[in-house]
Amino acid sequence: MSDLSKKKCIPCEGNIPPFNNEEIQKYLKQVDGWKVIEDTLDGYHLIKNFKFKNFVESQNFVNKVGHIAEEEGHHPDIWFGWGYVKIKIYTHSIKGLAESDFILASKIDKFS
Repeated sequence: MSDLSKKKCIPCEGNIPPFNNEEIQKYLKQVDGWKVIEDTLDGYHLIKNFKFKNFVESQNFVNKVGHIAEEEGHHPDIWFGWGYVKIKIYTHSIKGLAESDFILASKIDKFS
């Protein structure tokens, strides 16, 4: 399989089905430490918690994530505070996961 971090996120307008469990498991092997959770309203999501030494490190990481998200046109949900960041990625328009979600996760992994 190719390195997902070298691919570009493709905007989704809801014209594709979300990944099924088999596809999710295949792509999950290509990202580091991400978990899949299922939400009854929005389908499957990728979630990962990051730990840092202090607030400034957390904020710097969030700024990097924000920059890559803007470059890719794919925006995760982010929570952060002193020493932690939590990121949730999914494709809103299909209420589930697609390749771009794993691409973004892989790109985030490169600088975490």
